[in-house]
Order: sequence, then C-alpha cells, then structure tokens
Amino acid sequence: MSITERQKQLVRESFAKVTPISEAAAEIFYGKLFEISPEVRRLFKGDLKKQGKMLMQTLSLAVKGLDNLPGLVPVLQKLAERHIQYGVREEDYTPVGNALLLTLKAGLGDDFDQETRDAWIATYRLIAATMKSHAY
Repeated sequence: MSITERQKQLVRESFAKVTPISEAAAEIFYGKLFEISPEVRRLFKGDLKKQGKMLMQTLSLAVKGLDNLPGLVPVLQKLAERHIQYGVREEDYTPVGNALLLTLKAGLGDDFDQETRDAWIATYRLIAATMKSHAY
C-alpha cells in the first residue's frame, strides 16, 4: 500500500489549512466520532481538549512523515501499542477514519475536493493498516 507524491502534496497542503484551526478541528472530530460511533466514547477518560491537542500533534507527525514512510512505521507501531492499552479494537479504526474525513470536509469546505478526499483516504488507510498489522 502506498500513496503518490501528488497525494502527499494534497495532504500536506490541506493539513496546513487545518493547522490554524486545530482546536476547533479537534472538537469537530470528537463530535463526529461520538455521533458516528457512540460506543468509542468509553475510550476517552481524560480531558478532550488535551486529547485533541495530542490528536493534532499525531496527525502533524504523520503528515510530515509521509516523505519518510520507513521512519514513520515505528512511530505508528508504538502508537498502535498504546491504543491497544487504551482498549482500542480493530473495528474502531473505521469510525475514526470517517470522523477524520467529515472533520476535514467541515474545516476545509470547498477546498476538500474529491482529489484531496481521495488523498486523505489513501493516507489514512496506510496509517491504519500499518497500525492494525502491528497490533492485531
């Protein structure tokens, strides 16, 4: 599984537009996630603002790591291990991906065109597959 240079570019450019509104984006993300999959609410025991900051930092790290996928893999594997400790199940990755796409659409509006959406889908699939293959 891989992503093209164009997809990497689209993900980087679109994420740069989300970064200035990262706190609001994180709020939207968790709202969408709990709407789509209320059962995952059990996984979040701490402060959601703090969790939102960690989410955005992790996304930033992943976006930056797209140009060095071999270097990103160990980071994603450690993240997967932590997620298992939190009680994340393999099936929880799908609603997270869907919430991410809905958040990007809400945050980017018309800038979240089909090509950009497809780039994020490819990116999330790569990230999720790497994490799941290590954890399950």
